[in-house]
Amino acid sequence: MTANILITPGDGIGPEIVAEARKLLEALRDDFGFDCTLEEAPIGGAGYEAHGKPLPEETLALAREADAILLGAVGGPRWEQLDRPLRPERGLLAIRAELGLFGNLRPAILYPQLAEASSLRHEIVAGLDIMIVRELTGGIYFGEPRGIRRLENGERQGYNTMVYSESEIDRVGRLAFDIASKRGSRVCSVDKANVLEVSELWREVMERVARDYPGVELSHMYVDNAAMQLVRAPKQFDVVVTSNLFGDVLSDCAAMLTGSIGMLPSASLDVNSKGLYEPVHGSAPDIAGKGLANPLATLLSVAMMLRYSLDQGALADRVQQAVGDVLNQGLRTPDIAARQSRTVSTAEMGDAVVAALRARG
Repeated sequence: MTANILITPGDGIGPEIVAEARKLLEALRDDFGFDCTLEEAPIGGAGYEAHGKPLPEETLALAREADAILLGAVGGPRWEQLDRPLRPERGLLAIRAELGLFGNLRPAILYPQLAEASSLRHEIVAGLDIMIVRELTGGIYFGEPRGIRRLENGERQGYNTMVYSESEIDRVGRLAFDIASKRGSRVCSVDKANVLEVSELWREVMERVARDYPGVELSHMYVDNAAMQLVRAPKQFDVVVTSNLFGDVLSDCAAMLTGSIGMLPSASLDVNSKGLYEPVHGSAPDIAGKGLANPLATLLSVAMMLRYSLDQGALADRVQQAVGDVLNQGLRTPDIAARQSRTVSTAEMGDAVVAALRARG
């Protein structure tokens, strides 16, 4: 069955890193029998420039028809003065909402070859393998009412609403428990139930979901403590499940444990495991066009796409092994460069991973 993949390069370094992912997908198609079609469409600032909005109707229509979507990055200073609904980031939020991509998977895995690049001591991070499951279409980023209003005294006041229904909590909880049952069988639910009513409900529903997974251990942790524990003893975690806002912050914190945010992929899934795949990092406009960007997070996002949406686990393993082979060769982009490594460009790193893939046969 042909896999229809939509590629949305986006802004900044997005086109550069996605170009390397396209090389990888073409190698999988041409040399490994992966039956796929590849189509491109703009999103973010590129969508605004082409069609006057960050999520053009044409892009959304193609996304609805696709089996999976690969996204580069969105945003940049050139669009910061636009009205909020026209800013690139609104395109990303909109496609998540329109496609019902409620569950964001963000692995934090430390490749042993990069232990020196981590900001923590080797013994604290060696062997790190955490999966953060972030609820993606609810919470304070989408809750209503929201806005900026003027009070009677003339002062302006900004307000947002953090809101979750039982069904929203239940489905992301089940996603986390399903993943944990295939890993270390431990789920840590992160909330702020001591001060937030929405977190009280979150904790109650997580306890209820846990009863359907007797083989998985559930624990709870307040978000401030979770942030501290991620840098104190990160290997205590297996699967972390949390809300949109808390997951945004904690996953970026976990990213630095791995040596570089340029190493981390992500998946955003709907109820049928159709997904949008993207690196965790942003568009990095300061290095765009310079060949300095690390494409490995994007290539590993392709591996996640193969595993979670396209039922190609064996190919996903091959991609991950190829990345490991390249790191073993001592090749590094500037963000992960070490004393005895060889610094390469974005395209050279992509070429090396494709060569390693082919070398494994």
